[in-house]
Amino acid sequence: MNGNEFRFFFSCDINLPVTFKIERLEGNFPQSPPKSEVLASNGNKNAELFVECSLYLDGVLFGLPTRTRLESSGHPYCWNELITLSTKYRDLTSQAQLAVTVRDVSCGSDESLVGGATIFLFNSKKQLKTGRQKLRLWERKEADGSIPTSTPGKVPKHERGEIERLERLVNKYERGRIQHIDWLDRLAFKSVEKLKERESSINGNSHLSLIVDFCSFEHTVVFQESGANFLAPTFVSSTNELVTVWDPEVGRKNPSEHKQLKLARSLTRGIIDRDLKPSNSERKSIHRILKYPPTRTLSGDERQLLWKFRFSLMSEKKALTKFLRCVEWSDVQEAKQAIDLMGKWEPIDVADALELLSPNFESEEVRAYAVSVLERADDDELHCYLLQLVQALRFERSDKSRLALFLVQRSLSNIELASFLQWYVRVEFHDPACAKRFCCTYDMLASMMKMSPGLNGEKLLQSLVRQTELTAQLGSIMRDVRNVRGGTQKKVEKLRQLLSGLLSELTFFDEPIRYPLVPNLLITGIVPSESSIFKSALHPLRLTFRTANGGTCKVIFKKGDDLRQDQLVIQMVSLMDRLLKLENLDLHLTPYRVLATGQDEGMMEFIPSRSLAQILSENRSITNYLQKYHPDENGPFGITATCLETFIKSCAGYSVITYILGIGDRHLDNLLLTDDGRLFHVDFGFILGRDPKPFPPPMKLCKEMVEAMGGAESQYYTRFKSYCCEAYNILRKSSNLILNLFHLMAGSNIPDIASDPEKGILKLQEKFRLDLDDEDSIHFFQDLINESVSALFPQMVETIHRWAQYWR
Repeated sequence: MNGNEFRFFFSCDINLPVTFKIERLEGNFPQSPPKSEVLASNGNKNAELFVECSLYLDGVLFGLPTRTRLESSGHPYCWNELITLSTKYRDLTSQAQLAVTVRDVSCGSDESLVGGATIFLFNSKKQLKTGRQKLRLWERKEADGSIPTSTPGKVPKHERGEIERLERLVNKYERGRIQHIDWLDRLAFKSVEKLKERESSINGNSHLSLIVDFCSFEHTVVFQESGANFLAPTFVSSTNELVTVWDPEVGRKNPSEHKQLKLARSLTRGIIDRDLKPSNSERKSIHRILKYPPTRTLSGDERQLLWKFRFSLMSEKKALTKFLRCVEWSDVQEAKQAIDLMGKWEPIDVADALELLSPNFESEEVRAYAVSVLERADDDELHCYLLQLVQALRFERSDKSRLALFLVQRSLSNIELASFLQWYVRVEFHDPACAKRFCCTYDMLASMMKMSPGLNGEKLLQSLVRQTELTAQLGSIMRDVRNVRGGTQKKVEKLRQLLSGLLSELTFFDEPIRYPLVPNLLITGIVPSESSIFKSALHPLRLTFRTANGGTCKVIFKKGDDLRQDQLVIQMVSLMDRLLKLENLDLHLTPYRVLATGQDEGMMEFIPSRSLAQILSENRSITNYLQKYHPDENGPFGITATCLETFIKSCAGYSVITYILGIGDRHLDNLLLTDDGRLFHVDFGFILGRDPKPFPPPMKLCKEMVEAMGGAESQYYTRFKSYCCEAYNILRKSSNLILNLFHLMAGSNIPDIASDPEKGILKLQEKFRLDLDDEDSIHFFQDLINESVSALFPQMVETIHRWAQYWR
């Protein structure tokens, strides 16, 4: 999405209940307070307040009022309570109003009215209001939902002062409508607080205000009645209001500027440019440009600057990808000159070569150069990027490209690469846009294996075919098991009966098969007595395979669920684990193996562990659980120091990684813990900032984890924060690599990327805070941790989730 586009949702398309949060009450009670306030001031009893919320459509009450819990903790009164109405957004009218009334019940049975206010849910432009809203309460008046209302919550324009103007700006800032500049924001907010204190001391904070936080959406929500004619002409008022008009020429090249650029880059200047050296100011500008992330678009002046000094930049390997972005590839002579320079440039790193395989570069020569750089990578490094390199085949100009040939040839000499390449390619057979290309790559792999007798290619190919046959049989078993009526135990009995009877050939294979998750490992059959079924809607199989070396391995086979997103996340966890270990930081991560073997099926490595929900239910705390397996009377909290250190490090590692990748929908059932203290996450249905829960904390760190470290004041929690900041800065150094890998996934069918690839990558880039140096990033990340730990609201969501799990 470019900057000229305006994306929005219609309100009639949102089938979700109206949701908002009642936060707190600001200001002082009236000069003639109710009896309850007199009691509070005398120290005998605090006022007991609650908020009553009613929805009015076109001035008529719609549905029953909803009340918050009682709050009696004293000033300031803070609810932080999520209110969900029975009405859905699609049912709202353009004149929908929310009426809120604050009542005090501390004076016996009679309710004492504190005040009320009313607010329209849509603004004057028919856009749904979002973010925090400050409503001024009308003292001793019940909220009125008529039109016009006698209790408007918003201060009239003629009464608004500097404080109201600043509050509107703060609301825009919190919704991301104003750019965040950390150092400037801190100064601005300090000035705002001082101004508020000065205004309060002069005028007195006589008005009571209620803070309400409306739910936000990915795009602006515009009011539209269901079944309306979308092609009807839009009414334009005759007043002096600002009207946005679409201009088809916005974003196009300026012909005169383009001509000037062509003259400046003419071949006759090549001789002159060879001897040009940048001045100090130009060198600083170039240095700044070279630090840009790969997602940054260069301006016309920046492109011209790099082209002008292209000869002096040839010794700087980081400059090549930026230079190639400056080339006008439609100009044959300019493209030829750029390709000649590329061959003489200082060789670039593998991480930068990945950028040249993105959809931004269509030149076959550039993409072939990127492949020549990849040839320098060893098999372990290549395996880290294999998933993305297969997706990069989408951006090639031919089915039998240099990249496809390279991947096939490298796979012939490495069993793991060959096995994973065939699975990554097979999964894309169902994509109509690129099915032919992926089929061609698979055929190329199969034919080259048959022609490589010295490498046992025929035997390897047969092993790969038997892997696909095995997964097909497992899918058939799942269908039979699901059709069994009765509980989980009945289905388990059916599974073991099938493995021991009709499908006994799966108990002992005729020939060993390469384990799809670990191709170097041979499996010889399934152990029926140790195989079971998980109690869930999809009934995934938990299978135990015998291995050729006399051991066993456990795997989860799922059908009916797309595992490609989980596969991507685990690949990134594995890559980040590798990057951290290269810097001598081992955070005891658990990148269990995941392999999608189809659009709706796949395998996962089974790691013996328990969910935090189960651990807390049975042991009441994480500490008690770890004491059972690693007790030490002299150790911290009665646990061995090694076990506690493992727990702290793994918590730190996953806290940083889930923050960077924007992992959503975290709860105690998808946080698992092994008996040696390794914590890890599973189930990655929401990434890149998407989260089905409202108001998610910036970092997925639950209070039970902090308590297991001794609380927020303990030395172990301080060590946890230190590991987090160290890991964050290490991963920031590899931000270009991670961004390039996600950019190569732009054409994939992974849900949270396919919906809006550009926006997802920009969200990922924001998490790295590349505008900060290492010291400032430490302060930033510590603030994130403190904000997440102090967030009380997610605990309430966790309780709601537990209730849902119980009834499920």
